[in-house]
Amino acid sequence: MQHRALGAFFFLTTLTAGALGCADDGVDGEGGGGGDVVETGAGAGEPTGTPSAGGGSPTTSTGEGGASTTSTGVTSSTGSGAGGGGSCPPPPACDAPFPNFGPERDFEHTSSEIAVATGFPVHRGRDVWKNPGDPVWIMGKFTYGVLDKDLKDEEVDIWMLRDCGSTWEKLATVLTTPEDGAHPTTEGVEDTGGWVYFQLPSDIELGLGRHRFELVVAGDLSHTPVYVQVVEPGTPVIVTDVDGTLTTSENEEFTSILTGNTSPANPGAADVLQALSAKGYLVYYMSARPEFLVQRTRDFIEERGFPRGLVRTTLNTTGATGAEAVAYKSGELAAIAAEGLVPSWAFGNTDSDAEAFLNGGIERRIMYLYQDPDFGSQTIQSYAELLPEIAALPTVCP
Repeated sequence: MQHRALGAFFFLTTLTAGALGCADDGVDGEGGGGGDVVETGAGAGEPTGTPSAGGGSPTTSTGEGGASTTSTGVTSSTGSGAGGGGSCPPPPACDAPFPNFGPERDFEHTSSEIAVATGFPVHRGRDVWKNPGDPVWIMGKFTYGVLDKDLKDEEVDIWMLRDCGSTWEKLATVLTTPEDGAHPTTEGVEDTGGWVYFQLPSDIELGLGRHRFELVVAGDLSHTPVYVQVVEPGTPVIVTDVDGTLTTSENEEFTSILTGNTSPANPGAADVLQALSAKGYLVYYMSARPEFLVQRTRDFIEERGFPRGLVRTTLNTTGATGAEAVAYKSGELAAIAAEGLVPSWAFGNTDSDAEAFLNGGIERRIMYLYQDPDFGSQTIQSYAELLPEIAALPTVCP
Protein backbone atom coordinates (compact mmCIF):
# COMPACT_ATOMS: atom_id res chain seq x y z
CA MET A 1 0.00 0.00 0.00
CA GLN A 2 1.55 3.30 -1.09
CA HIS A 3 1.12 6.87 0.21
CA ARG A 4 -2.15 7.31 -1.67
CA ALA A 5 -3.57 4.39 0.24
CA LEU A 6 -2.40 6.01 3.45
CA GLY A 7 -4.33 9.14 2.52
CA ALA A 8 -7.43 7.19 1.54
CA PHE A 9 -7.45 5.32 4.84
CA PHE A 10 -6.83 8.46 6.91
CA PHE A 11 -10.49 8.74 7.84
CA LEU A 12 -10.52 5.19 9.17
CA THR A 13 -7.19 5.12 10.92
CA THR A 14 -7.48 8.33 12.93
CA LEU A 15 -10.58 7.38 14.88
CA THR A 16 -8.55 6.88 18.04
CA ALA A 17 -7.30 9.93 19.94
CA GLY A 18 -3.66 10.72 19.41
CA ALA A 19 -3.34 8.68 16.22
CA LEU A 20 -1.64 11.58 14.46
CA GLY A 21 0.63 12.38 17.36
CA CYS A 22 -1.56 15.16 18.82
CA ALA A 23 -1.88 15.46 22.57
CA ASP A 24 -5.06 15.37 24.58
CA ASP A 25 -6.29 18.49 26.36
CA GLY A 26 -4.38 19.21 29.52
CA VAL A 27 -1.02 17.75 28.52
CA ASP A 28 1.83 20.02 29.48
CA GLY A 29 4.15 21.12 26.71
CA GLU A 30 7.93 20.80 26.85
CA GLY A 31 8.45 21.83 30.42
CA GLY A 32 6.26 24.94 30.23
CA GLY A 33 3.21 26.58 28.80
CA GLY A 34 0.62 25.57 31.35
CA GLY A 35 -1.70 22.62 31.81
CA ASP A 36 -4.24 23.73 29.21
CA VAL A 37 -1.85 23.52 26.27
CA VAL A 38 -2.69 20.95 23.62
CA GLU A 39 0.63 20.06 22.08
CA THR A 40 0.46 19.29 18.40
CA GLY A 41 3.98 20.42 17.68
CA ALA A 42 6.32 19.09 20.30
CA GLY A 43 9.23 19.19 17.91
CA ALA A 44 12.57 18.57 19.52
CA GLY A 45 12.62 17.33 23.07
CA GLU A 46 9.68 14.93 23.43
CA PRO A 47 7.18 12.90 21.46
CA THR A 48 3.80 14.58 21.13
CA GLY A 49 1.08 13.37 23.43
CA THR A 50 3.41 12.52 26.32
CA PRO A 51 3.95 14.62 29.44
CA SER A 52 7.14 16.61 29.49
CA ALA A 53 9.94 15.62 31.76
CA GLY A 54 12.13 18.53 30.80
CA GLY A 55 13.44 16.88 27.67
CA GLY A 56 13.20 13.18 27.01
CA SER A 57 14.85 12.99 23.61
CA PRO A 58 17.16 10.10 22.76
CA THR A 59 20.71 10.90 23.82
CA THR A 60 23.49 10.88 21.29
CA SER A 61 27.13 11.18 22.23
CA THR A 62 29.28 12.49 19.42
CA GLY A 63 32.37 13.68 21.26
CA GLU A 64 35.69 13.83 19.50
CA GLY A 65 37.32 10.44 19.26
CA GLY A 66 34.30 8.81 20.85
CA ALA A 67 31.32 6.77 19.70
CA SER A 68 27.81 7.64 18.70
CA THR A 69 25.04 5.67 20.37
CA THR A 70 21.47 6.24 19.23
CA SER A 71 18.18 4.90 20.49
CA THR A 72 18.63 1.91 18.20
CA GLY A 73 21.15 0.66 20.71
CA VAL A 74 23.83 0.33 18.03
CA THR A 75 27.14 2.02 18.68
CA SER A 76 29.18 3.29 15.78
CA SER A 77 32.39 5.24 15.51
CA THR A 78 31.92 8.89 14.62
CA GLY A 79 35.07 10.11 16.28
CA SER A 80 38.25 11.45 14.83
CA GLY A 81 39.85 8.22 13.61
CA ALA A 82 42.17 8.24 10.61
CA GLY A 83 41.11 11.10 8.42
CA GLY A 84 38.06 11.63 10.59
CA GLY A 85 38.70 15.19 11.71
CA GLY A 86 36.64 15.09 14.93
CA SER A 87 32.98 15.87 15.54
CA CYS A 88 30.72 18.88 15.24
CA PRO A 89 28.16 19.99 17.84
CA PRO A 90 24.71 18.48 17.29
CA PRO A 91 21.91 20.71 15.99
CA PRO A 92 20.35 22.64 18.87
CA ALA A 93 17.33 21.09 20.55
CA CYS A 94 15.19 24.23 20.39
CA ASP A 95 13.36 22.98 23.47
CA ALA A 96 13.31 26.01 25.77
CA PRO A 97 10.26 25.88 28.06
CA PHE A 98 7.23 27.52 26.50
CA PRO A 99 5.98 30.80 27.90
CA ASN A 100 2.44 31.09 29.18
CA PHE A 101 0.40 31.12 25.95
CA GLY A 102 -2.87 31.79 27.75
CA PRO A 103 -5.46 32.71 28.59
CA GLU A 104 -7.62 31.21 25.86
CA ARG A 105 -9.58 33.75 23.84
CA ASP A 106 -13.03 33.16 22.43
CA PHE A 107 -13.31 31.83 18.91
CA GLU A 108 -14.79 34.35 16.50
CA HIS A 109 -17.08 31.90 14.70
CA THR A 110 -19.45 29.16 15.76
CA SER A 111 -18.20 27.16 12.78
CA SER A 112 -14.77 27.16 14.41
CA GLU A 113 -16.16 25.67 17.60
CA ILE A 114 -17.79 22.98 15.49
CA ALA A 115 -14.48 22.29 13.74
CA VAL A 116 -12.68 21.98 17.08
CA ALA A 117 -15.40 19.64 18.34
CA THR A 118 -14.73 17.23 15.46
CA GLY A 119 -11.58 15.99 17.16
CA PHE A 120 -7.93 16.51 18.08
CA PRO A 121 -5.74 19.15 16.37
CA VAL A 122 -3.86 18.13 13.23
CA HIS A 123 -1.93 21.37 12.77
CA ARG A 124 1.29 21.40 10.74
CA GLY A 125 4.01 23.98 10.12
CA ARG A 126 6.14 24.40 7.00
CA ASP A 127 9.92 24.21 7.59
CA VAL A 128 12.14 26.35 5.34
CA TRP A 129 15.75 26.85 4.30
CA LYS A 130 16.89 30.45 3.85
CA ASN A 131 20.04 32.38 3.02
CA PRO A 132 21.00 35.37 5.19
CA GLY A 133 18.90 38.40 4.33
CA ASP A 134 16.23 36.45 2.46
CA PRO A 135 12.58 37.28 3.17
CA VAL A 136 11.16 34.68 5.55
CA TRP A 137 7.56 33.47 5.46
CA ILE A 138 6.19 31.58 8.45
CA MET A 139 3.42 29.28 7.26
CA GLY A 140 1.20 26.68 8.89
CA LYS A 141 -2.13 24.97 8.34
CA PHE A 142 -4.68 24.48 11.14
CA THR A 143 -7.18 21.63 11.08
CA TYR A 144 -9.05 19.32 13.44
CA GLY A 145 -10.27 15.78 13.61
CA VAL A 146 -10.77 12.82 11.34
CA LEU A 147 -12.14 15.05 8.58
CA ASP A 148 -9.14 17.39 8.73
CA LYS A 149 -11.55 20.30 9.20
CA ASP A 150 -9.99 23.70 8.50
CA LEU A 151 -9.94 26.37 11.19
CA LYS A 152 -10.89 29.49 9.25
CA ASP A 153 -10.64 33.19 10.07
CA GLU A 154 -9.36 32.67 13.61
CA GLU A 155 -6.51 34.22 15.57
CA VAL A 156 -3.11 32.53 15.76
CA ASP A 157 -0.29 33.96 17.87
CA ILE A 158 3.23 33.65 16.48
CA TRP A 159 6.13 33.18 18.89
CA MET A 160 9.84 33.05 18.03
CA LEU A 161 12.75 31.26 19.67
CA ARG A 162 15.61 33.02 17.93
CA ASP A 163 18.78 30.94 17.49
CA CYS A 164 17.08 28.15 19.47
CA GLY A 165 17.98 30.15 22.54
CA SER A 166 16.23 30.42 25.89
CA THR A 167 13.76 33.29 25.45
CA TRP A 168 10.52 33.21 23.47
CA GLU A 169 9.35 36.44 21.81
CA LYS A 170 5.76 37.05 20.75
CA LEU A 171 5.84 38.54 17.27
CA ALA A 172 2.28 38.97 16.09
CA THR A 173 -1.32 37.78 16.04
CA VAL A 174 -2.62 36.83 12.59
CA LEU A 175 -5.73 35.24 11.15
CA THR A 176 -6.05 31.90 9.42
CA THR A 177 -7.35 32.26 5.88
CA PRO A 178 -11.16 32.34 5.67
CA GLU A 179 -11.51 30.40 2.43
CA ASP A 180 -9.53 28.64 -0.28
CA GLY A 181 -7.42 31.04 -2.31
CA ALA A 182 -7.81 33.98 0.04
CA HIS A 183 -4.01 34.36 0.13
CA PRO A 184 -1.83 34.17 -2.98
CA THR A 185 0.28 31.04 -3.39
CA THR A 186 3.52 31.78 -1.55
CA GLU A 187 6.75 29.85 -2.00
CA GLY A 188 4.77 27.05 -3.59
CA VAL A 189 2.21 26.86 -0.77
CA GLU A 190 -1.32 27.12 -2.15
CA ASP A 191 -3.99 28.46 0.18
CA THR A 192 -6.43 25.60 0.79
CA GLY A 193 -8.12 27.37 3.71
CA GLY A 194 -7.05 27.46 7.35
CA TRP A 195 -3.50 28.61 6.51
CA VAL A 196 -1.41 31.25 8.23
CA TYR A 197 1.00 33.29 6.08
CA PHE A 198 3.23 35.65 8.05
CA GLN A 199 6.24 37.44 6.60
CA LEU A 200 8.84 38.38 9.16
CA PRO A 201 9.20 42.16 9.38
CA SER A 202 12.35 43.53 7.80
CA ASP A 203 13.69 44.64 11.19
CA ILE A 204 13.77 41.01 12.40
CA GLU A 205 16.93 39.58 10.86
CA LEU A 206 17.70 35.94 11.55
CA GLY A 207 21.32 34.94 11.94
CA LEU A 208 22.94 31.79 10.62
CA GLY A 209 21.61 28.67 12.26
CA ARG A 210 18.37 27.14 13.46
CA HIS A 211 15.33 29.09 14.66
CA ARG A 212 11.98 27.85 15.98
CA PHE A 213 8.59 29.48 15.66
CA GLU A 214 5.51 28.29 17.50
CA LEU A 215 2.07 28.97 16.03
CA VAL A 216 -0.60 29.01 18.76
CA VAL A 217 -4.35 28.96 18.21
CA ALA A 218 -5.80 31.64 20.49
CA GLY A 219 -9.09 29.80 21.03
CA ASP A 220 -7.72 26.60 22.56
CA LEU A 221 -3.93 27.12 22.81
CA SER A 222 -3.14 24.17 20.54
CA HIS A 223 0.04 24.80 18.61
CA THR A 224 2.55 23.59 16.06
CA PRO A 225 6.21 24.41 15.27
CA VAL A 226 7.95 25.82 12.23
CA TYR A 227 11.73 25.57 11.90
CA VAL A 228 13.80 27.99 9.82
CA GLN A 229 17.38 27.06 8.99
CA VAL A 230 19.47 30.02 7.81
CA VAL A 231 22.51 28.86 5.83
CA GLU A 232 25.17 30.22 3.54
CA PRO A 233 25.13 28.89 -0.02
CA GLY A 234 27.26 25.76 -0.20
CA THR A 235 26.50 24.62 3.35
CA PRO A 236 26.89 20.80 3.52
CA VAL A 237 23.49 19.09 3.47
CA ILE A 238 22.21 15.53 3.13
CA VAL A 239 18.69 14.57 2.06
CA THR A 240 16.72 11.45 2.88
CA ASP A 241 13.41 9.87 2.06
CA VAL A 242 11.52 8.41 5.04
CA ASP A 243 9.14 5.55 4.19
CA GLY A 244 11.04 2.34 3.44
CA THR A 245 14.33 4.22 3.59
CA LEU A 246 14.35 5.01 7.31
CA THR A 247 11.23 3.06 8.32
CA THR A 248 11.17 -0.71 7.96
CA SER A 249 8.80 -0.70 4.97
CA GLU A 250 6.92 1.58 2.61
CA ASN A 251 3.69 0.59 4.38
CA GLU A 252 4.86 0.71 7.99
CA GLU A 253 3.34 4.11 8.76
CA PHE A 254 -0.14 2.80 7.97
CA THR A 255 0.25 0.05 10.55
CA SER A 256 1.83 2.40 13.06
CA ILE A 257 -1.05 4.88 12.81
CA LEU A 258 -3.41 2.08 13.78
CA THR A 259 -1.40 1.32 16.90
CA GLY A 260 -0.64 4.95 17.76
CA ASN A 261 3.10 4.24 17.78
CA THR A 262 5.83 5.70 15.65
CA SER A 263 7.21 3.44 12.94
CA PRO A 264 10.23 1.25 13.70
CA ALA A 265 13.46 2.25 11.97
CA ASN A 266 15.75 0.24 9.74
CA PRO A 267 18.78 -1.06 11.66
CA GLY A 268 21.69 1.33 11.54
CA ALA A 269 19.83 4.10 9.67
CA ALA A 270 19.93 6.48 12.64
CA ASP A 271 23.60 5.71 13.24
CA VAL A 272 24.54 6.66 9.67
CA LEU A 273 22.61 9.93 9.77
CA GLN A 274 23.99 10.74 13.21
CA ALA A 275 27.50 10.04 11.94
CA LEU A 276 27.01 12.44 9.02
CA SER A 277 25.45 15.01 11.35
CA ALA A 278 28.50 14.71 13.63
CA LYS A 279 30.65 15.52 10.60
CA GLY A 280 28.68 18.75 10.15
CA TYR A 281 26.09 17.85 7.52
CA LEU A 282 22.60 19.31 8.01
CA VAL A 283 19.77 16.84 7.45
CA TYR A 284 16.76 17.38 5.20
CA TYR A 285 13.92 14.88 5.68
CA MET A 286 12.02 15.04 2.38
CA SER A 287 9.04 12.69 2.25
CA ALA A 288 6.24 12.26 -0.28
CA ARG A 289 3.90 11.52 2.63
CA PRO A 290 0.59 13.40 2.97
CA GLU A 291 0.94 16.73 4.74
CA PHE A 292 -1.09 15.69 7.77
CA LEU A 293 1.79 13.36 8.71
CA VAL A 294 4.26 16.19 9.34
CA GLN A 295 4.05 15.89 13.12
CA ARG A 296 4.21 12.10 13.09
CA THR A 297 7.36 12.42 10.97
CA ARG A 298 8.88 14.75 13.57
CA ASP A 299 7.96 12.26 16.30
CA PHE A 300 9.57 9.40 14.37
CA ILE A 301 12.80 11.35 13.96
CA GLU A 302 12.95 12.20 17.64
CA GLU A 303 11.88 8.87 19.10
CA ARG A 304 14.04 6.71 16.82
CA GLY A 305 17.24 8.63 17.48
CA PHE A 306 17.73 10.44 14.18
CA PRO A 307 19.48 13.83 14.12
CA ARG A 308 17.37 16.96 14.12
CA GLY A 309 16.70 18.49 10.76
CA LEU A 310 14.10 20.17 8.58
CA VAL A 311 11.01 18.17 7.57
CA ARG A 312 9.05 18.50 4.34
CA THR A 313 6.08 16.52 3.04
CA THR A 314 3.76 17.02 0.11
CA LEU A 315 1.10 19.72 0.37
CA ASN A 316 -1.87 17.42 -0.14
CA THR A 317 -3.75 14.80 1.85
CA THR A 318 -2.92 11.83 -0.38
CA GLY A 319 0.84 12.02 -0.76
CA ALA A 320 2.63 11.15 -3.97
CA THR A 321 4.00 8.06 -5.71
CA GLY A 322 5.59 7.30 -9.05
CA ALA A 323 5.87 10.23 -11.44
CA GLU A 324 4.14 12.56 -8.96
CA ALA A 325 6.74 11.71 -6.31
CA VAL A 326 9.55 12.35 -8.80
CA ALA A 327 8.05 15.75 -9.67
CA TYR A 328 7.55 16.66 -6.00
CA LYS A 329 11.04 15.69 -4.87
CA SER A 330 12.74 17.14 -7.93
CA GLY A 331 10.89 20.40 -7.27
CA GLU A 332 11.95 20.46 -3.61
CA LEU A 333 15.57 19.86 -4.56
CA ALA A 334 15.40 22.61 -7.18
CA ALA A 335 14.01 24.99 -4.53
CA ILE A 336 16.90 24.44 -2.13
CA ALA A 337 19.36 24.59 -5.03
CA ALA A 338 18.10 28.15 -5.52
CA GLU A 339 19.39 28.77 -1.97
CA GLY A 340 22.78 27.38 -2.99
CA LEU A 341 22.21 23.96 -1.41
CA VAL A 342 22.96 20.78 -3.35
CA PRO A 343 23.01 17.78 -0.99
CA SER A 344 26.24 15.81 -0.86
CA TRP A 345 24.47 12.55 0.06
CA ALA A 346 20.97 11.27 -0.63
CA PHE A 347 19.17 8.22 0.74
CA GLY A 348 16.15 6.50 -0.79
CA ASN A 349 14.64 3.13 -1.59
CA THR A 350 12.60 3.45 -4.80
CA ASP A 351 13.03 4.30 -8.46
CA SER A 352 11.27 7.62 -7.86
CA ASP A 353 13.90 8.52 -5.24
CA ALA A 354 16.70 7.50 -7.58
CA GLU A 355 15.32 9.59 -10.44
CA ALA A 356 14.64 12.66 -8.29
CA PHE A 357 18.11 12.54 -6.72
CA LEU A 358 19.74 12.31 -10.14
CA ASN A 359 17.61 15.26 -11.29
CA GLY A 360 18.87 17.16 -8.24
CA GLY A 361 22.51 16.74 -9.25
CA ILE A 362 23.44 14.76 -6.11
CA GLU A 363 26.66 12.75 -6.38
CA ARG A 364 26.33 10.19 -3.54
CA ARG A 365 22.96 8.55 -4.12
CA ILE A 366 22.32 5.60 -1.80
CA MET A 367 19.44 3.15 -2.29
CA TYR A 368 18.60 0.89 0.65
CA LEU A 369 17.80 -2.66 -0.57
CA TYR A 370 16.81 -1.34 -4.00
CA GLN A 371 18.79 -2.22 -7.12
CA ASP A 372 18.76 0.86 -9.32
CA PRO A 373 19.04 -0.23 -12.97
CA ASP A 374 18.39 3.17 -14.53
CA PHE A 375 19.82 6.09 -12.56
CA GLY A 376 23.23 4.96 -11.27
CA SER A 377 22.61 4.93 -7.52
CA GLN A 378 24.62 2.77 -5.13
CA THR A 379 22.71 -0.08 -3.48
CA ILE A 380 23.41 -1.05 0.12
CA GLN A 381 22.16 -4.09 2.00
CA SER A 382 23.05 -2.63 5.39
CA TYR A 383 23.58 0.91 6.64
CA ALA A 384 26.63 -0.31 8.52
CA GLU A 385 28.41 -0.61 5.17
CA LEU A 386 28.69 3.17 5.06
CA LEU A 387 30.15 3.81 8.51
CA PRO A 388 33.86 3.37 7.66
CA GLU A 389 33.55 5.79 4.73
CA ILE A 390 31.74 8.36 6.88
CA ALA A 391 34.24 7.99 9.74
CA ALA A 392 37.03 8.92 7.32
CA LEU A 393 35.32 12.12 6.16
CA PRO A 394 36.69 15.47 7.31
CA THR A 395 34.45 17.56 9.51
CA VAL A 396 32.58 20.40 7.79
CA CYS A 397 30.98 22.08 10.78
CA PRO A 398 28.68 24.99 9.73
